[in-house]
Amino acid sequence: MRMWRALWRLIKYRPWLYAADVAAWVAILLTELGAGYIAKLFFDSLTDASPAGLTIWSIVALVIAGGIARILTVLAGALIDIRHRYNMGSLMRRNLLASVLARPGAESLGRSTGETLNTIRDDAQAIEDTISWLIDQIALLVYAAVALVILIAIDARITAIVVLPLLTVIAAARLVGKHIHRFREASRRATERVTGAIGEAMEGVQTIQLAGAEKHVLGHVRELNKERLHATVRDRLLSQSLHSFFWNTVTLSTGLILLAAADSLSSGGFSVGDFAVFVIYVGVLAEVVAEIGDFMMHFKQGGVSMERMADLTRDETASAVVVHAPIHMSGPLPDVVAPRRTADDRLEELRAENLTYRWPENGNGGVNGNGRFALRDISFAIERGEFVVITGRIGSGKTTLLRALLGLLTPDGGTVRWNGMPIADPAAFFVPPRCAYTPQVPQLFSDTLESNIRMGIDVSPEALEESIRLAVMEDDVPQLQKGMQTLIGAKGVKLSGGQRQRAAAARMFIRDPELLVFDDLSSALDIETENLLWERTFARGDQTYLVVSHRRPALERADRILLMVDGKIEGIGTLDELLTEHEEMRRLWA
Repeated sequence: MRMWRALWRLIKYRPWLYAADVAAWVAILLTELGAGYIAKLFFDSLTDASPAGLTIWSIVALVIAGGIARILTVLAGALIDIRHRYNMGSLMRRNLLASVLARPGAESLGRSTGETLNTIRDDAQAIEDTISWLIDQIALLVYAAVALVILIAIDARITAIVVLPLLTVIAAARLVGKHIHRFREASRRATERVTGAIGEAMEGVQTIQLAGAEKHVLGHVRELNKERLHATVRDRLLSQSLHSFFWNTVTLSTGLILLAAADSLSSGGFSVGDFAVFVIYVGVLAEVVAEIGDFMMHFKQGGVSMERMADLTRDETASAVVVHAPIHMSGPLPDVVAPRRTADDRLEELRAENLTYRWPENGNGGVNGNGRFALRDISFAIERGEFVVITGRIGSGKTTLLRALLGLLTPDGGTVRWNGMPIADPAAFFVPPRCAYTPQVPQLFSDTLESNIRMGIDVSPEALEESIRLAVMEDDVPQLQKGMQTLIGAKGVKLSGGQRQRAAAARMFIRDPELLVFDDLSSALDIETENLLWERTFARGDQTYLVVSHRRPALERADRILLMVDGKIEGIGTLDELLTEHEEMRRLWA
């Protein structure tokens, strides 16, 4: 029932377009029936059994008129169908992407990037095809009803004889329905694994080469491809076998017509034109039943795709996949309006109260998994203009604290306040101009360096130059092949580790946020560059910093340090205070 409800929601998204699509294909199929009846008139005219007044030339004129009508209806139907399919496919892909973007930024999708792209591309295509097939079924039912009325009017007995075998097709489709579902699911999963493995290999080419693991990786992909081939062949074999069975029923039905109509043809009660109509229209009915059988098979396969899309949106009802939303298929795209700073955006105090986070039971939230605590009752405050450093051993919860604070992970408890006001949705709140964040591994895109820094915002050349200076990249840019217009490759692969971190820092500086959050920004920088970066940033004025670091330059400059141990704050104070009071800090410093 979930599949039918989802299809109905899609139909209601553009009901006038859907109705036009159905009407166009009903008209296309009815012109085929007209061609069959013209064939009857032609054969009857050869045996002098045609209605009075019809000559060979008038029948030829009807054939030409029917051909022109069919060409025009097919053209109109194709144009309408293409527009309708693109609307449905674009809506589903828009909703799938929106569901991915709505997740907390540090939460795992539970599948690889390749698998996710496979769902957005292929599974949405499968539902788009199902919608189009449903249009065909409506048109075919009208088509079959008209054909049956004409055949019954000619000879009801022969009609009954030739229609009964066609009904076996529907029964056959229902019998193999569960196998269709299972084989299609296995084929989709196998394709996902191949896509995901290739994507991961492309991302880690250097690591594979350094490890000398090329043969191992190729062998792994080869094995996955064998599994995919086996699953795909089973899926296709079943589909094509059923398709062949459905469509060959027309041969059986034609033979039955010959047997049933033999006596009537010899006695003259069944004309050659009637026989021609029966052969043509039984082909029509066989086509209808075969199409219904194919549709039932395709519907089962579409159900697999809908389940996979529902899983990606984490909505068992699949309503998030088909929710109505604007998709801008024509005309100018809406302007992207950059957020503007208001008086309320000014940070005076940021406070976290009893912030708690537990890893999900399935372990997708992180390596700890099993529902264990990653953060326990974290409380602290940051005043405007402060430089606050979070430090601790690996696994103590530093990065998790930043992510939970900023809404990149959904906390299990606690409150975050901005100037005393609780923040209901941290993920939507902690964005420029209020906040900018750079993770441990910055996300850069296969574009120019300038595009990676601007990320769509319109700023002056002076502001761009200043952000480069603050990030200590003024000496690096001239060394690049095309300066700011250098294509830096996927994830900034053409830059060094330190250049990637500083490019991400420049992206933060150019937005001039109230709060700058760095997660171990300086880990790939030498001491001299790191000192210069902090000197330049501090010289800007009263901006506020929250920084994860274990490096001495950051710890020495900190107004306060949050010392973390096993997901809890062990101590808060200056470097000297923590070195005096906490053995853990002395160990880290040493």
